[in-house]
Amino acid sequence: MKATGIVRRIDDLGRVVIPKEIRRTMRIHEGDPLEIYTSNDGEVIFKKYSAIGEMSENASQVADIMYKLAGCPVVVFDRDHVVATSGVTKREFQERRVSPELEELMETRKQYFAEDENQKFYAVEGVEQSSLACLPILSAGDVTGAVAFLNNGKYGKISESQKSLVNAAAQFLGCQVE
Repeated sequence: MKATGIVRRIDDLGRVVIPKEIRRTMRIHEGDPLEIYTSNDGEVIFKKYSAIGEMSENASQVADIMYKLAGCPVVVFDRDHVVATSGVTKREFQERRVSPELEELMETRKQYFAEDENQKFYAVEGVEQSSLACLPILSAGDVTGAVAFLNNGKYGKISESQKSLVNAAAQFLGCQVE
């Protein structure tokens, strides 16, 4: 744990303000759920809650099935990080952050499909592997993450069956979160 040197007081309603710089760095937005942990040493720890992260084993199984059916690598994200992968080296993708492009896609609740070979969309920060498709995972009207099919060089653009599969994966994971 790293000290920030910032001290805040609790107000009369028991509230503490998390400084803007920390919220920006940790990608904490208004309305984001936070888990509260305590330790025997008197520490109170706030951690961003990830419903998709809680069910990472299910997400891994969905990624494996989609990889076998679609024939392209699959990555499942919560709102901030990679949660599960299939068809790529886990070490390369594990705990990587979502790209700014994917963050924007989730915020606007849009979908991305590679319709031609020249179109490039990078879902994972620091990884130069473009996506064939990216869809947000919606649960009870809220975006809880995203599913991406990555381009492995076999396909220049997404097929109709791959579109259906990535859509089914996003919907299934959204239902599992509920």
